Amino acid sequence: MEPLRVLELYSGIGGMHQALRESCIPAQVVAAIDVNTVANEVYKYNFPHTQLLAKTIEGITLEEFDRLSFNMILMSPPCQPFTRDLLIQTIENCGFQYQEFLLSPTSLGIPNSRLRYFLIAKLQSEPLPFQAPGQVLMEFPKIESEHPEKHAIDAENQIEGKKIEPNIWSDSSRPCSGKAAILFKLETAEEIDRKHQQDSDLSVQMLKDFLEDNVDVNQYFLPPKSLLRYALLLDIVKPTCRRSMCFTKGYGSYIEGTGSVLQTAEDVQIEYIYNSLTNLSQEEKLTKLLMLKLRYFTPREIANLLGFPPDFGFPEKITVKQRYRLLGNSLNVHVVAKLIKILYE
Repeated sequence: MEPLRVLELYSGIGGMHQALRESCIPAQVVAAIDVNTVANEVYKYNFPHTQLLAKTIEGITLEEFDRLSFNMILMSPPCQPFTRDLLIQTIENCGFQYQEFLLSPTSLGIPNSRLRYFLIAKLQSEPLPFQAPGQVLMEFPKIESEHPEKHAIDAENQIEGKKIEPNIWSDSSRPCSGKAAILFKLETAEEIDRKHQQDSDLSVQMLKDFLEDNVDVNQYFLPPKSLLRYALLLDIVKPTCRRSMCFTKGYGSYIEGTGSVLQTAEDVQIEYIYNSLTNLSQEEKLTKLLMLKLRYFTPREIANLLGFPPDFGFPEKITVKQRYRLLGNSLNVHVVAKLIKILYE
């Protein structure tokens, strides 16, 4: 069988290309397209022999597309509320069979929550073996099964999240009753329970498996101003934890909701530090918080969690801030590789 000719749209730093390599299916990326010049520098650095077009999709003519003679498209477009409906309508009208997914790297044993929507489609008349029309699968399908995965949910219900009123609770590593709550972290009971379950899941690797051994971490320690201002909002993990929050493009510049921070002083009890902050001066609070030795994950460590191999790198001129932004806009290579392989097989 001839190798597939793959067109990579919204190519970014090459997450889809890397996933294609990992899938080991016979394929060649004939062209990659993206308008982000910084991302293109990283792409060229890692895939120097791939044709890279710094254009918008609208700027490419049908004749140019035809000359590429591709028979597979990989893309990770910007999130838009109307994208899904428009895409599904188009592929249905063109005779594609498709399946939607909501998947996180944790399903592959990777300690990073990055729930993302995926869609795979194939031009054929027969349904896909694992196809569940109108449903979004929450797990990877088992090809040998005669029936769709049981853990399928309605897409509309999944998107509509449950609103929870915030409460002040204690130790984020274990659930506790509201009455016995210690003023420690601003978290809901549901969040506390979820983190406890994640850290107890032995099917997921520990974070220490993804950390750099020889790295100057001084530049990654949280600055005093951030420690004092966001102490109650930090999602703190240790190397022995089996979870981390989704890293976004604002990581390293912003604190709230951009990703977890690492406690490198593992022998220090976080409960002791936070419970002792009451009635202290700002200077005394800072002294206590500095004992935790909290730092950001390095760009290389985030790349490890996203599934990029050790030989994937960045040109020296790409700053740490730019690396965080690019990785925050990327995807998990292992998840996409498995989906590509499932679709191909």
